Amino acid sequence: MPTTHNEALIGEIAKTVLMPGDPLRAKYVAETFLENPFQFNAVRNMFGYTGMYKGQRISVMGSGMGMPSMGIYSYELFRFYEVDRIIRIGSAGSYQKELQVYDLVLAESAFSESTYAKVQNGCEESVLYSDPALNQAVEKTAERLGYPLKKGRIHSSDVFYREQDLALSQTIVREQDCIGVEMESFALFHNANVTGKAAACLLTISNNNISEETTSPKEREQSFTRMMAVGLETARACEEEAGRV
Repeated sequence: MPTTHNEALIGEIAKTVLMPGDPLRAKYVAETFLENPFQFNAVRNMFGYTGMYKGQRISVMGSGMGMPSMGIYSYELFRFYEVDRIIRIGSAGSYQKELQVYDLVLAESAFSESTYAKVQNGCEESVLYSDPALNQAVEKTAERLGYPLKKGRIHSSDVFYREQDLALSQTIVREQDCIGVEMESFALFHNANVTGKAAACLLTISNNNISEETTSPKEREQSFTRMMAVGLETARACEEEAGRV
């Protein structure tokens, strides 16, 4: 049955969900790549769609910005809509000069100063990990498509506009070995752990915090096509594999 935030009925959402932060990116992916997509959610304009991709049923839905928003939508998908795996397809800022705009990153883990996990179920960990098997599927897909993939730890921050504190940023980069920053993966990984499901995070570098190179909002919505292709092909492979079990 529908939740407070999602009007979909049970069965309208696929077992594998691609989850960009931007609901307009979800709309773009659905309308551009899925066959016969139908919209299962428009509550709060957090668009969600299900359609066919190369013979497999796949869903795509926005998560919104930040861990509270990701926390709500991913938890509901895992707990109430019987979703087995979520692949975040998001954007990130680079902490490394050599990690350039449009580069692809697979987040093997996420460090955060957030209290999300502690408040949600008492988890005291500051580093949480994505699902190894799902990561392997993403890597295999990227290699097959010929897209280089940088792997590493991501900083999941609660704050976008941080008052100037270079020492803190350098501590995160140096001590936690974070290669980039975004705002959702820590909550996604936590919810996957809590519900016994699988989560991965595939990112496109949207801006470099050192060189200050950046992309426009429209580019972030529609131009991250390599990430979309890897996400879709991984989701297709996962659904095919699940169908053989």
